[in-house]
Amino acid sequence: MLKVNNIEVVYSDVILVLRGVTLEVPDGEIVSLLGANGAGKSTTLKSISGLLVAEDGEVTRGGIEFDGVRIDNLPADEIVRMGIVQVLEGRPLFGHLTVEENLRTGALFRNASAAQLRQDIDEVYHFFPRLLDFRNRTSGYLSGGEQQMVVIGRALMAKPKLMLLDEPSLGLAPMLVQQIFDIIKQINKESGVSMLIVEQNANVALKAAKSAYVMETGRIVMDGEAKELANNADIKEFYLGLTQLGERKSYREVKHYKRRKRWLG
Repeated sequence: MLKVNNIEVVYSDVILVLRGVTLEVPDGEIVSLLGANGAGKSTTLKSISGLLVAEDGEVTRGGIEFDGVRIDNLPADEIVRMGIVQVLEGRPLFGHLTVEENLRTGALFRNASAAQLRQDIDEVYHFFPRLLDFRNRTSGYLSGGEQQMVVIGRALMAKPKLMLLDEPSLGLAPMLVQQIFDIIKQINKESGVSMLIVEQNANVALKAAKSAYVMETGRIVMDGEAKELANNADIKEFYLGLTQLGERKSYREVKHYKRRKRWLG
């Protein structure tokens, strides 16, 4: 469904952030993009969704195709209409609106009938039953986990073919992280929405995805089936904090990990 072909991204005409990034998201699958802060993961998502322009960024080499159509030169609103929706990091929503009003904003461009909107909102409540109880509550007063449910539900209201999720676990308690990812997998299974998930929590991301990519300093350094990567010694050591014997390393032992990575050697 999605093909990112050897793209380079430059900010403000001088800052090279992505260096020949190539990845694919097959139709109906969940793909994870792993990496540390500053690796270029969010920039990759914004390259796909067309949001680079708002940050003075530009794809200067390579191309991005969605359903066989090149999209890296299209405006963000047209990309949304094609079926790509990004859920931004940090759970941005309209804090003064209610939960249901926030959900409705996700369908503003669709010109859907009132009956269709009601059906779509009910589908969101099917995936997030907790939101049904809070549908008239001001969204700015919700917990972090509840706000994450709202922004994912709002993205679903756009009826996406591909959803780009940027750090859905950020700032959430472990129990809520697992709950959010369980719902993500349910949406993928029941609605067939393809997903590209940027995530620092490698453990939960690899369990949810079928395949994954590892990004460092603006380039892809490793990719493969998620199960294989989860068993990879380097991934265990540098992203899960485990040695080959299954013992957890101390911060002192791993803080200089970049200079020792075998895949960068």
